[in-house]
Formats: sequence, C-alpha cells, structure tokens
Amino acid sequence: MKKILALSSIRSDYDLMSTLFKRLAADPDTDFKLLVSGAHLSPAHGHSVRHILEDGIPLLSQVETLISSDSKAGRLKTASNLLSGSIDLVKDFAPDAILLAGDREDVLIGAMIGGFLGIPTVHFFGGDHAADGHIDNPVRHATSKLASLHFVSHEEHRQRLLSLGEESCRIHVTGSLALDKFMDELVLDRAEVASRVGAPVQALAACWAVLIFHPIAEEEPVAADYIETACRILLERGYHVFLGAPNTDPGNHSLVSALARLDSDPRVTFYRNIPRNLFVNLLRQSALITGNSSAGLLEAPSLRMPTINLGKRQRGRLAASSVLFTDGSAQAFSRALDRVGEPAFLQELEVLANPYGDGRSTDRVMSLLRTIDFPAFLRKAADPLTTSHESR
Repeated sequence: MKKILALSSIRSDYDLMSTLFKRLAADPDTDFKLLVSGAHLSPAHGHSVRHILEDGIPLLSQVETLISSDSKAGRLKTASNLLSGSIDLVKDFAPDAILLAGDREDVLIGAMIGGFLGIPTVHFFGGDHAADGHIDNPVRHATSKLASLHFVSHEEHRQRLLSLGEESCRIHVTGSLALDKFMDELVLDRAEVASRVGAPVQALAACWAVLIFHPIAEEEPVAADYIETACRILLERGYHVFLGAPNTDPGNHSLVSALARLDSDPRVTFYRNIPRNLFVNLLRQSALITGNSSAGLLEAPSLRMPTINLGKRQRGRLAASSVLFTDGSAQAFSRALDRVGEPAFLQELEVLANPYGDGRSTDRVMSLLRTIDFPAFLRKAADPLTTSHESR
C-alpha cells in the first residue's frame, strides 16, 4: 500500500485538487492524508477546512500558520510557521510521495521538506508562467526544480520545464485537474444557487457576472478602483454581480473593505467562502467572469463562458480565445464588455475547446500514481547543461 501526503493551505488550491483527493481517499490501495494549514483554518477566510472534512478527506494534521498582518513579511512568517510546524509530522508519517499544487509559498515549503527528508515530491501545475513578474512565478519554478516529478496541464508547460533543465522522463502531461469538477459536480438550479449564495430573489431575472480580484503588489494602490469601476459598469448594463473574496496576499484587507461597501447595493452579492459545488454552479449559471482569478483562464473556457481579465495578473499565460485582457479603466472595461456580446465572439464560444484539458485528468493521474516507482526519481543527478538540450 502506498502512503501519499498532500498539502493544502487555501480554498483555491484545494478546489483545484479536490477530485483527485477524493479518489485517493477512496482508493483501498492508498493510505492518503492531507496536511491542512493557512487560510483553511482562519475564520476570517471562511474556515474552509470544514468543506474538506465534509468531503471525507482524511487529515494528517491541522497546522495553524497564517499571520493575518496584510503585509509582505506576513507571507514569509506564515511560510516559516508551516516549515517548523510540519517537519516532524511529515517525517513521522513517512509517505512514499508528497503532492504539491501550484505556486504559493506552501508548495515551496513542501518541496523543501520532501527534498531534505528524502521523500519524492510530485508538483502539479508546474511549467506555467505569467508575465506580471509576481512572486508566484519564481516560487512555481523553484518548486519545479526541487520536485521529483511533474504533472503538467499542457505541452507548453512541459516545454518550459525542459527549458529549466528538467528531464523529460520526469514530466507527464495530464491536463488540468481543475477541470474535472465540471464533469463530476451535481447541477443545481438557478434559484438554489442564488439562495445559497445569499442573493435576493430579484437576482433571478438578471444576467449574472462573477467578479474575483486578487491583489498583487504593483496594483495594490488601484485594485479597489478596478473593482468598483467594473462593478459599476456591470450594474449599469443590468447584471447582478457576485463578488468573491480575495486570497490572503498582502493588500487583501483594503479589497475586502471595498467589496463590503459594494455589497450594500441589492444588485451585488459578496460571498467570502462557498463550497466547491456551489461555486461550480455559480459559474455554470453566470454569463461571464471578470477580475483576475485563474478560474477565468483555467475553468471558464470549459463552460464556454467569456472572461475579462483586469490588470496585470495572469497576462502571458496560456489562454483560450474566450479570455480578453484589459486594464482597469472604465473605457477599456466597457469595450471588453461590448466585445463579449458581439455575434462573432459568441460564435467562437460555441466551438471553444479548453486548452487546459478535457475534464478527465484525474484518471490519468491515478494511473500514474499507481504505477510510478517513486524512489527511482528521488535523486536529481542530471546536469541541466545536458538535459536542457534534450530532444523536444
């Protein structure tokens, strides 16, 4: 029986991996545990560990790490808490592999723990890259250099890892696990979605727009203006706007204050944290998503739904034709809204294929996890001067 450990510190990365986690938890040949930390354990961020428990995922431990300081130093202190609080837990569990997803500081910590304790690590969503210069990029790439194996979403990501000097035998293109939930989650009707998210009855007659904006340092002074401008224009166009809470990055406090102000309008519904099935169905029922959430790039194309990405976050990443990139000005956002309503754009949506996958990635990953000889990939002796010139 293989022992597999995964780490999760925030709602977003859990939702990306949840379909796989549920399969691993139900697999009789796997002893699977999840180490939970960060925002999952914070009441201010929805205490989302409760959704993990509702899914029946077995926990190795709940490690309280989050420093709620809204500062750059806070992220480092949170990371240091995870490192010091998890080493012995991981050592004592002694898994055959550690699963890491994405580009936040906790995946870098997990990769370090695996490397120094001699435990193979599997990095999901590596090889991605955005042009915004945000810290997520080097964290993602640094984690990939520490990781033993890579399960990536697209051939472009495989090519980028090869350019970083990773051996081709370590890289598997599986598609994005984030899309599998659209195949598996039960469909809820519009009235139930509105009621459970807390929207008024009159929202049922309007088109719905989801607005999720996460802070990055360069846009911190203007982020609230971007949100308020986009929300105002959407309301003028007759939408009911669902505002999602930002992540825990520095600058999130001022954004939450702005969202709370907008929530006073009955045509706006602000939600802090909702279960995965409810979020999936909110997207299913919505006409578009805007802001700068990765859900607009990864998941919205599976629903053939337009995305208007505001500002610098996400730029440069692989994106379907349904994604429009624009700045946060009123003029630019209005033009983008006009564009998503044009007949030619709507015609493109009808035949859109999501470049990130087909919603069946969990099957591929489960097959790999059952058959891979993890110890064979632990030591990384290859010289990047050689591996970076491998045939591609």
